[in-house]
Amino acid sequence: MKLNVKAFALAWGGFWGLSGIFLPWWIILFDGFTGEPILAAVFRGYTVSPIGSIIGLVWGFFGGAVSGAVSALFYNLLVTMFAKK
Repeated sequence: MKLNVKAFALAWGGFWGLSGIFLPWWIILFDGFTGEPILAAVFRGYTVSPIGSIIGLVWGFFGGAVSGAVSALFYNLLVTMFAKK
C-alpha cells in the first residue's frame, strides 16, 4: 500500500507546526522566559516567547511538510521496489 504524499506531508507539517507553537508555551508555563532553546540553532528567529511560538509554528509546519513528503516518497519507492519481487 502506497502513501498519499500530499496528505502525509500536510499531516506531518501540521503535527510539527503544532509542536513548534506548543513547546515555547510549555517552557514558559513551567520555567518562565529562558535563554536560547536548542531549536534556535536550527530555526532562525525561534525563541521562548509568544512571537517565537508563531515562528516555531511556521518553521515546524514547513520543515515537517518537507520531511513528511520526503519520507512518503522514500516509503513509496521501497514499496515499489519490494513489490516487484
